[in-house]
Amino acid sequence: MATQERKEHIVEQVSAQQVSSFDDEPPLNHMGVDSVDTTPRESRSGYPGSSLFRKQFFPNTNSTQWNDWHWQLFHRITTADQLFRYIEPTDSERRALEQSAKMFPFSVTPYYLSLIDLSDPDDPLRKTCIPRMEESHISTGEAIDPLGEDHTSPVPSIVHRYPDRVLFLVTNFCSVYCRYCTRSRIVGGHEGAQDSHWEQAFAYLEQHPEVRDVVVSGGDPLTLSDERLAYLLGRLKAIRHIEIIRIGTKVPFVLPQRITPALVKVLKKFQPIYLNIHATHPREITPASKIACNRLADAGIVLSSQTVLLSGVNDSIATMMALFHRLLTVRIRPYYLFQCDPIVGSAHFRTSIAHGKALMDGLRGHTSGLAIPHYVVDTPGGGGKVPLLPDYEVSHNMEGLCLRNYEGKHFIYPDLPQEASL
Repeated sequence: MATQERKEHIVEQVSAQQVSSFDDEPPLNHMGVDSVDTTPRESRSGYPGSSLFRKQFFPNTNSTQWNDWHWQLFHRITTADQLFRYIEPTDSERRALEQSAKMFPFSVTPYYLSLIDLSDPDDPLRKTCIPRMEESHISTGEAIDPLGEDHTSPVPSIVHRYPDRVLFLVTNFCSVYCRYCTRSRIVGGHEGAQDSHWEQAFAYLEQHPEVRDVVVSGGDPLTLSDERLAYLLGRLKAIRHIEIIRIGTKVPFVLPQRITPALVKVLKKFQPIYLNIHATHPREITPASKIACNRLADAGIVLSSQTVLLSGVNDSIATMMALFHRLLTVRIRPYYLFQCDPIVGSAHFRTSIAHGKALMDGLRGHTSGLAIPHYVVDTPGGGGKVPLLPDYEVSHNMEGLCLRNYEGKHFIYPDLPQEASL
């Protein structure tokens, strides 16, 4: 197919102005989601749940509309006036929202807002999606592009930092904008549509046979329409040396209505597909998100998670353990725990490395290895991911390697003499 013909097959990005459904099976509400409180058991008394939230704030909206992902996108909360219908803002939030045009854009779906305790200014999910004035405070070492992605971008939308894999930024749109996003410089309308660069990206990939693994990210690729996503995946699959396609998304936890049977059919067609899902807090695992994740897993799509360590949000052992345990119940393997990138205005989100190591130390041995991700720093300047571990090696001498276990006890492993470098 000629390039121009291919372009004509690309459908416009789903947006609040232009939405259409490709679904051929019932939405989530037909599976009983709407009648179930989406809040975790231990928190149910403090949170209204998705159904009650809808009835309180969207009384003229029925469950079919609420569970349509196009409806959710159309009714995203993006301005201060809209948000103040639901919450009493703190002074920091009010001032930040008044300056939102100058700062990183704000957007949250009604569904995700329904998971927040609207009466609690310190609600962890509230901190992740509603702007605060702390974002305007620039600290030492912070940068607009802390990972140096722009410097390792040979063509627009492609970041080629590792020998055999690339990052393909296919859209600058997300349904919910995380306040700590490492790509706040490009998402939310800061640039033109990323899809204008797709053809250049495909050409680059075709010319580089060393690339066997493509990570599709953005923005959030699953906010693309089914047709556009099918076109994208089809073009990638047609490049013979590409063996693996990974998709980075937060959609199953902020817009689970998007995981329709029709979307799953598209993804299943281009197996193997690996989905890296951005998970932040255990409260994100709701009946609706469980159905979304199970649909994906049932289709043979491999699910893993990526979590950012955030101060005041998920930086306790109890919260992290609950999150990782709940992820496993919906067949998502905890994969990465990221130290928060030093983007501009992120100091209030970042913990110390020592705190992150202590958290990992508190997980190891107290839960199964399945529930423990790799704790990594994505190094500033484009150096790639570096794993961090607590200090388990106590000493290394002629007797062997002395190791500390999770109980603080020491054990000697009879190590062999050092071999030649590999």
